[in-house]
Amino acid sequence: MSKLSFFGMLATKSPMEGLVEHYDQIAQCTNIINESLECYVSGIGACREFTELSREIDKIENHADIIKRNLRNHLPRRLFMAVDKTLFLNYTKSQDNILDSAQEALQWLGMRQVSIPEGSYQKMLIDLLEAVKMTTEFLGPALQDTIKFVHGETLDRTSLKHKYQAVRRQHHDVQKMRTKITSAIYTSTMDFKDIYQLIHFVDCLTNMSHDSENCADILRSMIAR
Repeated sequence: MSKLSFFGMLATKSPMEGLVEHYDQIAQCTNIINESLECYVSGIGACREFTELSREIDKIENHADIIKRNLRNHLPRRLFMAVDKTLFLNYTKSQDNILDSAQEALQWLGMRQVSIPEGSYQKMLIDLLEAVKMTTEFLGPALQDTIKFVHGETLDRTSLKHKYQAVRRQHHDVQKMRTKITSAIYTSTMDFKDIYQLIHFVDCLTNMSHDSENCADILRSMIAR
């Protein structure tokens, strides 16, 4: 039996299981941002008011913070941790950053109504959001399988590495899309206020993907020999 699985079983409940509950809040946030973006593309009257959407995403983020604090405040002694305590704390921070960026993205989008030209600009924003969503979705299986690995439920290290690589490859695609859309927005004829607001929205989405990649890198360190 591995050292990791042995120590993992000593605790009555692994704190890593709470990471999945915290992760589940991410999907809810991305769905709200998606609904918000559709407001801009199809018109503000086509969906719920931004104040309602903002309250909903704030509620989700606050709930995630409660989960995070509970995890950190009830960690077992370092000896009985299934993984290195510092790695665990760094992971919770990076995963929480995804939610913070999601919250900030909606704040920038809802600050004032932006008139986005029809056509390629709208499509690029929607495609970027979908790509970011895929990065966060790829993180889910990577997290769940890492937990199984450190608890000795699976020994397939190669399969795990492929899941981490999938997150990194997807984030690389997001970075290329971000560069393309940023260039397009800056060279557009939109009002400067609209340009400034959309650029910050794009940056927040990209940060969500970047922190998902950070999470995958930390998970990779957790299973390092």
